[in-house]
Amino acid sequence: MAIGEDAMHVMLALKFLVGYLPSLGAGRSKYVEILLAIAHVVAATGVSIHVLLTHKEVRSSIGWIGLSWLSPFIGSSIYIAFGVNRVVRRAIKSGLDQNSVVVSGVTQAEFQFNAKTPANIVALGTAGDAISGLALMEGNSLELYENGGNAYPVMLRAVENAKHSIALAAYIFASDETGREFATKLVEAKARGVDVRVLVDGVGSGYFRAPIVTQLRDGGVSAEQFLHKWAPWAMTFINLRNHKKILIVDGQTGFTGGMNIADQNVSLNKEGPKVLDVHAQIRGPVVAQLLQTFEKDWEFTTSETLNGDIWWPNIDPDGDIAMRGITSGPDESVGQIESLFATAIAQARHRVRIVTPYFLPEDRLFEVIQRAAMRDVVVEILVPKKSNHFYFDWAMAAHLSTFSLEGIDCYQTTSTFDHSKLMSVDGQWGSIGSANWDSRSMRLNFEFQVELFGEEAVGEIDRLIDKKMQNGVLLRPEILEQRPLPVKLRDAATRLFLPYL
Repeated sequence: MAIGEDAMHVMLALKFLVGYLPSLGAGRSKYVEILLAIAHVVAATGVSIHVLLTHKEVRSSIGWIGLSWLSPFIGSSIYIAFGVNRVVRRAIKSGLDQNSVVVSGVTQAEFQFNAKTPANIVALGTAGDAISGLALMEGNSLELYENGGNAYPVMLRAVENAKHSIALAAYIFASDETGREFATKLVEAKARGVDVRVLVDGVGSGYFRAPIVTQLRDGGVSAEQFLHKWAPWAMTFINLRNHKKILIVDGQTGFTGGMNIADQNVSLNKEGPKVLDVHAQIRGPVVAQLLQTFEKDWEFTTSETLNGDIWWPNIDPDGDIAMRGITSGPDESVGQIESLFATAIAQARHRVRIVTPYFLPEDRLFEVIQRAAMRDVVVEILVPKKSNHFYFDWAMAAHLSTFSLEGIDCYQTTSTFDHSKLMSVDGQWGSIGSANWDSRSMRLNFEFQVELFGEEAVGEIDRLIDKKMQNGVLLRPEILEQRPLPVKLRDAATRLFLPYL
């Protein structure tokens, strides 16, 4: 029996004993106290054993064990709710292993870099092989779109022109004007015979009410919510979320990036979008890797496997960009995107550029950035001065003040909240996807990134970063130091929740 189920039974038994205690005499109550003490030891021991066998982080392991012993029953209950990674258990049972899947319908020789490619970029490609277990695919094309006003029409046209299949994964699929337009197009595609699958996150798209899912199902579309459970002991939604944003049409055209489906990304009035973002259209063999990560999440949720040529067609080359998909999540792929980012920074020789809405990397990742700056690598980080969550702003201020920014150029955008997630290294390697630079994205969320190689493709990312930098103001260390003491205390206290922000 699973440790979580054992502890739950202990909790139920304790509830019965506590209710029964007033009816006992003073003589018998001491025996109940002994039973409670024994139950506490059993529960804390169970937690300790589970932590020692399943947790890799030493500091978090010490914290969980200490909490379970020092806070009788409460500590064990908190661990059951927040500390048990049930997805690993379910992933092993269902065969969910995103490293072992071979891309279907694509035959390609092992990719070889040309002789002019710098050695550090070649090493980064080799590291990606080991991190992801997926092939680096050549023959791809890339189009970058800023904001929903540019990206959504292209995505909707692709849905309108779909002939065989559509797969859509979204963290936020809002039931607003934009969301309803997408839902209508998906329903229409289903009506004309296209196989449509939609997977939305069980929290991001509405835990208690998900009207967009109802609209899709009413229209005959197969729509599901990821990790959406009502039972208190099964509420993994508290921590684990599918943060991917992926659209694949006919197995040939893919879209991915950081953009949710919502009005906030488009200009519904003269003021412009409330959220800035970037999405990519990709064509070529790597699209199969986008569908692969969707298919595994869909199978995990529904037990349905997507088979056949309508999902896995032979894909012809459509460009000359080498690309690869990288997944990460609280299953067997945990930490893969974090490893990729750290390796890219470690291999940098000239310049590292990072655009992220939330910059709260764990110490080891920040230290990799600092070491790059010590090697005289130009490090540029762009974050919003004001995000869409005030507590992130507080935590980021405390986090940045904790580390030395010497040699690191950290810019803050002062205009509209920028939700973009971009990265480039030496003008030769780039990345776009769903992952933020925080513990949640690196450890708790299911995320998807695309890495790409080559001056032309990475140049497109750098041009976008240059454009965003024009609205950036350099964050000087003295600005953080001059915060009033109450503000520093508030920010530092918020930073303590870094593992769950």
